[in-house]
Amino acid sequence: MKDPSKQAKVLFFDSKPYDIESFRRIENGLSFDFLEVKLNPHTASLAKGYEAVCIFVHDQACAETLKILKGGGTKLIALRCAGYNNVALKAASELGIQVVRVPEYSPYAVAEHAAALIMTLNRKTHRAYARVRENNFSLNGLLGFDMHGKVVGIVGTGKIGQVMIRIMKGFGCEVLAFDLYPNVQSASEQGFKYVSFEEICERSDIISLHLPLTKETRHLINSASIEKMKDGVILINTSRGSLIDTVALIQALKSQKIKAAGLDVYEEEDAYFFEDFSGDIVQDDVLARLMSFNNVIITSHQAFFTEEALSNIAQTTVYNVQEYFQQSPKLTNQVKT
Repeated sequence: MKDPSKQAKVLFFDSKPYDIESFRRIENGLSFDFLEVKLNPHTASLAKGYEAVCIFVHDQACAETLKILKGGGTKLIALRCAGYNNVALKAASELGIQVVRVPEYSPYAVAEHAAALIMTLNRKTHRAYARVRENNFSLNGLLGFDMHGKVVGIVGTGKIGQVMIRIMKGFGCEVLAFDLYPNVQSASEQGFKYVSFEEICERSDIISLHLPLTKETRHLINSASIEKMKDGVILINTSRGSLIDTVALIQALKSQKIKAAGLDVYEEEDAYFFEDFSGDIVQDDVLARLMSFNNVIITSHQAFFTEEALSNIAQTTVYNVQEYFQQSPKLTNQVKT
């Protein structure tokens, strides 16, 4: 084990007040320092002297960043999230930097947010709220549909996808699912059917994405897959922005091929999400165009944001870091290269 007289230090990048609060509660012998700036090649030198750094979804752990971190003595990157597409894993392996993550924190948080987006878009409660605030009690333009009996396509049936399936089954929906690694037992127990991605597109009234971003899944939703979808489909994404070709989505919204979209993520979100730009003009023309549609709801990557999820993220991250400093022969939540 490492010298117990030396307190293990961890430097956090892209820290928000809620991060600091949740992690301060459970330092458990570790020493935490928090920075507001995001990790990238320009800020990596700030980690000099820290053997471990903790990062989030918009930090850039590219090969250049990792080289600077290694030069400063960093040997562990602890992701306080499930996704790791922002880490150059091959470079990390070559440099001898270990990478750990939080594989799950609250599948209920993300799935429930996806369901909230569906219901808001369907029953147009966001528009109704704004109307009534201005004493407009008209129902024109607020017509929705019964969820009961609708076909919902769930793309990705990991823990979040499984919870989403149960929620949709609770509404009385017919659930179709696509996953490269089908959970046959769950399908039998919960009464849903695995089909091809093409059939998901062709049959679903609502499509909800619950899968990681990889080379294979980038722009899974594109002009070709959209063309195969039913007219008037509702599209939900609470996973990663680059699962969707945003330009193709905009065209489909304009043509009304896609009836509505609920997006908790966006391809270029790292320039805006989690920050307050209420006094500025959005310079991203694609994002601005998306925001102009009254049948699009964009939330700023908040699907994970519940009390339970924050607590679980902190606890798992601290466990991951402690396991490393205790020189465990195998790190439970290490990301494999």
